[in-house]
Amino acid sequence: MTTLEHVLPADIEKTSFSIIARELSESGIKIPEELAPVIMRVIHTTADFEYASTLKFSPNVLEIIKSAIRSGADIVTDTNMALSGINKKALGQFGGEVHCFMADEQVAAEAKRRNLTRAAVSMEKASQLPKPLVFAVGNAPTALVELCSLIESGFSPVAVIGVPVGFVNVVAAKEMIMSTEIPYIVNEGRKGGSTVAAAICNAILYELAKRS
Repeated sequence: MTTLEHVLPADIEKTSFSIIARELSESGIKIPEELAPVIMRVIHTTADFEYASTLKFSPNVLEIIKSAIRSGADIVTDTNMALSGINKKALGQFGGEVHCFMADEQVAAEAKRRNLTRAAVSMEKASQLPKPLVFAVGNAPTALVELCSLIESGFSPVAVIGVPVGFVNVVAAKEMIMSTEIPYIVNEGRKGGSTVAAAICNAILYELAKRS
């Protein structure tokens, strides 16, 4: 039987990150310093060390996102779970908000009328927001496909965090995002999820908070 460790509540996260760093080192896995806060928080959220190799970052994407957030950019996500998980207080310090239109009645009606997913239509609606936008997609590959279509039509988000999870069109949708000129953070393969999308956003926000 595994012995319980006595860890003070305030030290649980710190201890967890120490364990992650130690196990990465023991496995011979080296993470670029600038990417470590994001990758380690995703591992902390999922207990899955594969993210150390499958998370892909376009050049300078973290600095691009941080600069936009400092200037008041908003975050758009495709699930209410990610909406709940992203630290809105941390984002609000810079003047930003988090949006999710999945429960919007107009989105639901439009999706039904056009036989599309709500996720796709919610991306359309979000693209009309008047502020710079970071998209954090953790569930629906159709959201990424729609973003690609919008990008081809001239829409230019700050960046796309593309980490949907699943089996149908997930890999292809992620590859489509990585083929655009838009900065991205994408997890290759089938893994991902709303908690991963929120963890990436929070890792960036917490790094910004340290420097503000």
